[in-house]
Formats: sequence, C-alpha cells, structure tokens
Amino acid sequence: MIIKSAEFVTSATRPSQYPPADLPEIAFAGRSNVGKSSLINTLVNRKRLVKTSSTPGRTQLINFFNINENLVFVDLPGYGYARVPAAVQKKWGPMIETYLSTRSTLKAVVLIMDIRRTPGAREMDLLYWLDYHGIAVIRVLTKTDKLAKTKQAKQHAAIAQTLGIEKEDIILFSAKNRNGKDVLWNAILSAAGMKKKG
Repeated sequence: MIIKSAEFVTSATRPSQYPPADLPEIAFAGRSNVGKSSLINTLVNRKRLVKTSSTPGRTQLINFFNINENLVFVDLPGYGYARVPAAVQKKWGPMIETYLSTRSTLKAVVLIMDIRRTPGAREMDLLYWLDYHGIAVIRVLTKTDKLAKTKQAKQHAAIAQTLGIEKEDIILFSAKNRNGKDVLWNAILSAAGMKKKG
C-alpha cells in the first residue's frame, strides 16, 4: 500500500463529534500496551501519526485518521489497564460500543493481541459482541519479534485454539521488523472493499 497522505482528523467521545461518514472505516482495538499505536504508525509509514506512550491507557478518546483521502483509521481507547481511574474506564465502554454499533461506514475491527499473552475474558467478550453485531474482525498478534520462532509457533497455535479458529485466521505482526505488514494491509483493503495490494 503506497501511503500518499495520513492525517489526524479529529477526536470524539460521542456521535455528534464524529467526522462525516463518507469513507470506509477500519477500527483498531486492543488492550492497553498491546502495541496498537506502533502497529498503526507502521502501516502508514509514519513515526508519530499516532502518539505512542510508555504509559498504558493514554488514549482516552476515539481518534480518526484520514489515509490517502479514501480510508479512515479509527484508534479506539485501549482497555484493561488497572491504573486508569475506574470512572474513566466506565465511560470507555459505552463510548466504544456506541461507535461500533452505530457507525454505518465501519467495515471491520482490527483486534490486536500480544502474542506473549493468552486472550482473556475481555478479548473473548469483545469478539462475542462484535460477532453478535455482525462486525467483521481482523485478528492480529503483535510483538512477534519478542519470541523465538519455536515459541512464536507454539503461542500462535495456543491462541488460535483459545479463540476457536485456525492459525491462518490470525495475522502475525511486528512493528519492529514490519513482518505481517502487507498481509494486514491486504486484509484491511479486502474488508474495506478496496483493491488489494499486489
């Protein structure tokens, strides 16, 4: 995918603040500190389009980014980080659910998971919820460079089993060495109804 432009559009907490629904949207979801910002930055060949932070839970708004004037990436707040105040976490749920369940231009959710951790109740609940609402999911395991090939393969298989899907239905990704970037782009373009790369 040749990135000609990647620009921040706006942040929102409610539908009245969303940008006009005139381009296909791909949302990105995952636990705090799972590498979501790094993944998005890698996809669009930018170092700081999405701000990365060593402090999990930093993203507390729904952030919209226009990619090439024909696709929108939507960065959702990370979930499951204890240090974020409970009151803030309670607001995230309805805010994210409202976006996911009402946005007519949403084409898929990229669910990002750390390959070193087995998916927990929060991931399973989100997957059930997305399935119930008929929203397509692209599953991605990040930080694959942190594991040796043997351990990586073992975790890949274990996570697929936990999710009840085939290994081929999960994309392996590394922001560090860019492995999986083209595969993920093809999945995104396919979900958005756009021409695949290559």
